[in-house]
Amino acid sequence: MSAANLLLVEDDPLIRRSLSSRLRRVGHRLREADTVAEADKAVNAEDFDAVLVDYRLPDGTGFDVMERVEARQQGVPCLMLTAHGSVEHAVEAMSRGAFTYLRKPVDANELEVQIKKALETADLRRENRSLKRLQAPGHGAAAFLGVSETAQRLRQTVQQVALSPTRSVLLLGESGTGKGLVARAIHEESSRADKPFVPITCSAMPSNLLESELFGHEPGAFTDARKRKMGLLEAADGGTLFLDEIGDMPPGLQSKLLGVLEERKFRRLGGLKEIEVDVRVISATHRDLEAMVKEGNFRADLLYRLRVIPIVIPPLRDRPEDIPVIAEHFASELAAGWGRTDLHLSPEARQLLQQRSWAGNVRELRNAMERAVILAQSDTLEGAAFGEETSAEDGGFPLPPEGLSVDSLISDLVRRALERTSGNQSAAARLLGLTRDQIRYRMQKMGLLASKSHD
Repeated sequence: MSAANLLLVEDDPLIRRSLSSRLRRVGHRLREADTVAEADKAVNAEDFDAVLVDYRLPDGTGFDVMERVEARQQGVPCLMLTAHGSVEHAVEAMSRGAFTYLRKPVDANELEVQIKKALETADLRRENRSLKRLQAPGHGAAAFLGVSETAQRLRQTVQQVALSPTRSVLLLGESGTGKGLVARAIHEESSRADKPFVPITCSAMPSNLLESELFGHEPGAFTDARKRKMGLLEAADGGTLFLDEIGDMPPGLQSKLLGVLEERKFRRLGGLKEIEVDVRVISATHRDLEAMVKEGNFRADLLYRLRVIPIVIPPLRDRPEDIPVIAEHFASELAAGWGRTDLHLSPEARQLLQQRSWAGNVRELRNAMERAVILAQSDTLEGAAFGEETSAEDGGFPLPPEGLSVDSLISDLVRRALERTSGNQSAAARLLGLTRDQIRYRMQKMGLLASKSHD
């Protein structure tokens, strides 16, 4: 096992000395801490390859340490130690991002094996992140994967628009087609790439909050406005402002945005000073803006200003030859994220994916690939991994002649989903079509989540 710089957080001096002695003998460098506060100082002072942390500490829990590690040294694996290998702690530790969970007294050989695996997985994820920055969607014109003429034309358009001086681009397409990726690609291919890319979804907040987010405000501009706040327009100066779901922007804000596009200046809410900005505004919507103009729900003059260069992003069903290419990319990306080797589609799976309509487009395809990767038993994803959830031909889930207990069935499915995802509640919920709150409720009923934990 290669040497690593480890942080050991354990309040029992005997256990701490024993573990540190063993790990130093095999070549690791060790820094020791016995409280959350000491661990916090350590992660602020130096970088670590992995962290071993006790669950129960004098001033908190190992989860507190894990949060600080993730905040300051993202991606560093944490191995949780505890005196009692309870299911509750195990599930919660894994759901909060722990690499693994070990019961004390820790078997020295098992500890070395798990540290080795953690370091290898961390290396793989770092390499994958580097590769994704260079090749994956979201980096330049490669954001629009595919071999079709449509994909090739769009990549060419992205490059041309990115290098042009235009300050207004409008992306049109169904939900899930990748408008956000294309917007980022235009930014990254442009001379503005070293300046901010600032996205905001216009449908995600009420009108008054959206206005404050875009334009900022001065103290006293409205109730609770105690400090000056910089708006996103100002934050994007020199770069790109991405307005997703522009069709949901309230009429009052539409006129103010038009003024910014025409004058390149604005005032904060409650402010008198005009602030000049140099931004490229990329807008996106799945709505028919021309129809909204006729209905009086969208300003015609703003539409003309936004669509200086309109780009239509086609749905997946119109370019089926691109579907396996995108799916293979997602398989590789997701497998690396789970610490697995690359996964590939079988010919049957490729054909099946091409035959589906993908109403949710790229977003739906990615979700299907995530489910398939999590459940994969080999390096090849077969067609069965992408079957519909229920089948009209067989009537859905088969009911045994002797009947069954619905509660027992649901509990069994929850357990299996948690096993598949190594205790990750969010991933398990996605497998079962549940929200995280729903699966946590079910886990509480099953006794997998206790109101109080004892170590």
